[in-house]
Order: sequence, then C-alpha cells, then structure tokens
Amino acid sequence: MSIKTSNKILPDLSKLEPLDGTNYHRWSQKLLIFFEQLEVDYILSTDLPSSDPPTTTSTSSDPESSTGPSTTVAVTDQVKKDQVIDPKKYAKDNKSVRGHLLNHMSDPMFDLFVVQKSAKDIWSTLESRYGGDDAGRKKYVVEKWLQFQMTHDK
Repeated sequence: MSIKTSNKILPDLSKLEPLDGTNYHRWSQKLLIFFEQLEVDYILSTDLPSSDPPTTTSTSSDPESSTGPSTTVAVTDQVKKDQVIDPKKYAKDNKSVRGHLLNHMSDPMFDLFVVQKSAKDIWSTLESRYGGDDAGRKKYVVEKWLQFQMTHDK
C-alpha cells in the first residue's frame, strides 16, 4: 500500500522494520528513497543555513569609470543561487526527517538519539557506527554461529 500526496505516490513505511543495528543498510536505503521522494533528502547532507546575510560587493556597469550606476551583487560562500535554503523550510524539513528517523528505530536506539536535534547528526552518527563495513550484520551472524548447538534426536 502506498500514500498519494500532491500527485506523488509515497511508499508505505509502516512495514519497515525498526532499526536495531543489524539491518542498517536495508533500513537506510528505504528511508533514503522515501526522503528523496519527499524532496527533503538534502537535510541529510546539508548544514543549517547561517543567519548571516550574504556578503555583497559593489560593481559598476562600466569597469573604466567609477561614475556609472552601480549594482549590488550577492556573493554567497560556495552556495549557488538555486541551492539557497530558506531557514524556515530547513527547520520544518529537519523536524520531519528527524521524526521519521526516530519513529523507525527500536526503543533502545530511540532513547540514544532522541536528544539530538539535527537529523544530519543522527544520520551521520548511524552511518559511522553501522554503515562502514556492515559490522552489525557480521557481529549478529557470528553471535548466532557461536550459539549454534547440535542436537541428536532420533
């Protein structure tokens, strides 16, 4: 089942297993696809926009004369014009993404991450802890192998 909002069909995340540390890769890919469809995936890779106004420089219409009419050009630090993020939109999207991340975690994981206010911080912490070499899955498999016991039933 899927949800249709504003001509977009979104996947049903009610069947997504909560993150418990052993299913990180599958969990993260499903949520990433969901965030991409909502067009809020930039939250996971972009820092909060600064509240400082952009730096402005003055240029003249004629480089030879300084008496011509001047225009103001905004210069932003490594941000293109189409990538400027409204702080209110960022805060709203961060809250939404953070809510989805926390909602799809097991209770012990939720308790660890509920204090973090940034969805990007939660995502990067999870990536560094569980995403590197799939250590959680390997640890789980080794633990199950060590607990394996044979029984001789006839």
